[in-house]
Amino acid sequence: MNEKKRVLVLCTGNSCRSIMAEALINARLGECVEAESSGVAASGRVNPEAKALLEQKGLWEPDYHSKTIDKVLGRPFDLVVTVCDNAKETCPMFPKAVKTIHVGFEDPSGKAPEEYEKTLRLIEKELVPIVKKELCSSVKKN
Repeated sequence: MNEKKRVLVLCTGNSCRSIMAEALINARLGECVEAESSGVAASGRVNPEAKALLEQKGLWEPDYHSKTIDKVLGRPFDLVVTVCDNAKETCPMFPKAVKTIHVGFEDPSGKAPEEYEKTLRLIEKELVPIVKKELCSSVKKN
């Protein structure tokens, strides 16, 4: 049994986009990837609209929460993904050399509920396949 690859999804507040990405990656790629999310300036709370949408889609897990980067810095990751421009610019150096990619999404916070849906769909369409290509290809050898 191969160990799961680990991905960190990084944003500024870790309340919306990064949590949605964490939930989607774990739901869609859970057989080969374990996702976590964090924020360079974490808000400490999950956006209620984002949480409601994830619950509605059956993607919410009780242990998802907004956490600061220092909570995850010491852990090994195979890939770090920044999902907002500010996090890309302020992304810290990780102790172990790790591949970092940027796949940006507009923040739906404070906008209409359909904007959250749109962001979730974009994350599924654009980010999930990239993470799969980066981390799942080596696992699938039979």
